[in-house]
Amino acid sequence: MDFAGKTILVTGGTGSFGTAFISRILSNYPDTVVRLFSRDELKQSEARARFGSERVRYLIGDVRDRARLTRAAQGASYVIHAAAMKQVPACEYNPFEAVSTNVIGTQNVVDAAIDAGVERVVALSTDKAVNPVNLYGATKLCAEKIVVQGNAYGSYSTRLACVRYGNVVGSRGSVVPLFRRQAQEGRLTITDERMTRFWISLENAVDLVLFALEELTGGEVFIPKIPSTRIVDLADAIAPDVAREVIGIRPGEKLHEVLLTADESHRAYDIGDAYVLLPTQQTWVTDDRWQRRGTKVAEQFSYTSDNNPEWLVGEELGKLIDSIDVHYRRRSDVVGAFT
Repeated sequence: MDFAGKTILVTGGTGSFGTAFISRILSNYPDTVVRLFSRDELKQSEARARFGSERVRYLIGDVRDRARLTRAAQGASYVIHAAAMKQVPACEYNPFEAVSTNVIGTQNVVDAAIDAGVERVVALSTDKAVNPVNLYGATKLCAEKIVVQGNAYGSYSTRLACVRYGNVVGSRGSVVPLFRRQAQEGRLTITDERMTRFWISLENAVDLVLFALEELTGGEVFIPKIPSTRIVDLADAIAPDVAREVIGIRPGEKLHEVLLTADESHRAYDIGDAYVLLPTQQTWVTDDRWQRRGTKVAEQFSYTSDNNPEWLVGEELGKLIDSIDVHYRRRSDVVGAFT
């Protein structure tokens, strides 16, 4: 995609995805300006130390503040909406805070983008939005619906879509650093030995967003084909000789995650490395590119972390863990400048 002379607004730009996305843009598109929008001034200071100020604008703000978002979106060509409350326990304990950020905040992003005449918006969603059992997932389901239906109000000048994927390698709150710390203490805690999870690297998450940004027609949810891993295999790879304690599934947690449900299969297309989920109702003008480029999935098809044909085991699982270690070393190098 040609980003020459374009300006990209990234909400939640100091998060794991945001920093990876901004790094890719700065490395590959020398004429592009990024507006980094987030509410944490310390993390913005860390980002400034990493990216400098020549092509990145650092905007303190909260997605709950529509007026601030509208100002930030003025003159931007694209918006990547990555800001969210993501920690399941925090959302469970502070439900309306999660609603205010993930639901109302997303509506503010959509309104600001439309009012500012932004060309394209891509919002980040999660497997937890599918058949949600916790508040975080429920708020992200609402956010998906808000973004998709935003196309009905954006005329043809603003087009919006979502990406939906699983656990991100190296993101904050990852189980791998937790297992590392627990291994040093001599005991790993596992919620349930049957548990499986989807995994995606930060690099692949950025690839997916860039693909969606270039290819969206409006209202799609893009779902990557990504590998699964069993929690016990992950524990074996990190600390094979460390004692374990099974503590039971936590509130709002699933045994297996879902990226595409059987109920959604009638509007889903396989496009090779990903699935594209089309909106349930589409009143805006678009084309039929996915019907032409993809293959309709079978009726009642579902894509879950336990029925996934691709699994991370052995050497590939080791590479996953190594990539997480590299990510955290890089992050500590930046943070170390402020300690």
